[in-house]
Amino acid sequence: CAALFALPVIGVPLSGKNLDGMDAVFSIMQMPPGVPVATVAIDGAKNAAILAAKILAAGDEAILGKIKKYTADMKAQVVAKDAKLQQVGYKQYLAEK
Repeated sequence: CAALFALPVIGVPLSGKNLDGMDAVFSIMQMPPGVPVATVAIDGAKNAAILAAKILAAGDEAILGKIKKYTADMKAQVVAKDAKLQQVGYKQYLAEK
């Protein structure tokens, strides 16, 4: 329970059968005043991990450097994908997936 911990809590809502995870989102978002919980997207465990690393990076230069490298690597991947898309067109690009 987030109310028991003095450290940051990140809620990761999971998709379910009935409401596709919206019930989990609402339960995380409805914490009472004084009990903050960060919330990421439904099934967003990867983003929760990145958010946790960014919180830790506020006081750790080594982690901050790794976050900056990760972000730069992601940008390079997007630029490369865009270049390929522009070169071959969207139909061929999707066919190769």
